[in-house]
Amino acid sequence: MKINCLSDLAEAAKAKSEKTAVVVVEAHDEQTIKSVISAVYEGIIYPILIGDVNRISELLKNAGANPQDYEMVSSSGSRDSLKNATSLIRSGKAKAMMKGSLDTAELLKAVLDERNGLLSGGILSLAAMFDTPNYHKIFAISDMVVNVFPDFMRKRVIVENAVGMLNKLGIPQPKVAVLAAIEKLNPKMPETVDADALKLMNQNAKITNCIVEGPISFDLATSAEAAKIKGYVSPVAGDADLLIVPDIVSGNLLAKCLTGMGGAKTAGVVLGAKVPIILTSRSAPASDKYYSIALAACVG
Repeated sequence: MKINCLSDLAEAAKAKSEKTAVVVVEAHDEQTIKSVISAVYEGIIYPILIGDVNRISELLKNAGANPQDYEMVSSSGSRDSLKNATSLIRSGKAKAMMKGSLDTAELLKAVLDERNGLLSGGILSLAAMFDTPNYHKIFAISDMVVNVFPDFMRKRVIVENAVGMLNKLGIPQPKVAVLAAIEKLNPKMPETVDADALKLMNQNAKITNCIVEGPISFDLATSAEAAKIKGYVSPVAGDADLLIVPDIVSGNLLAKCLTGMGGAKTAGVVLGAKVPIILTSRSAPASDKYYSIALAACVG
């Protein structure tokens, strides 16, 4: 199935032959529970809810669900919840992890702890899909959450993680735009140097299954008209599938502008671990959490 929008993502998740087992850490969170109920109703996941069982049960009842229909694991706090969750993933019982009512940093610390055995490549990155009325197709951005000031080698992994995700979503050769303020290499602007080097690695087949362009500005990556006016020729121009941001600040600002003022809906997962990790903000609406669950089910 070709993914043209987040609704297509949900349909692809529903079409899977098996429901994805998702362990929800500190699941006593209202918006998280609502998104889980929706995903269960749609036949996407089998959830394992870890945390304060009494609070989880109350939230399920308030949302119109029967607590007896859900597997729950009682814990004494976030540390105990994470211990139970990582054990379920190592055993193979859980195929994805979802953050509930706990800090992102605490969850990522547990994932990065080598003793928990959850790392697959050593570098985590978050990739998010964006569905906006102002662009002709769904697209991804990475990384605006995990890596603060990634160096060149980290950016390479960020690209490879996100490209792997898009390949699994049926995009065999995603067009990757490595963003900068300008389109020319400038030694005084490190992000342009990294972008140029990533493009060269792609041309030399060291980064595969995608087409990398960079440095390239946001307007040229997303507007064919802007590229035409500026005389910028590239297969990526105006048709990017993936935007790679220079750092966490620029990525965070871009994502929040798209959702806050651009009307975009989004779904995101952390990649680079043994299972996809659903890491939406606690303030995110239930719909964002629901689509993130669907994304994890599709790429897990």
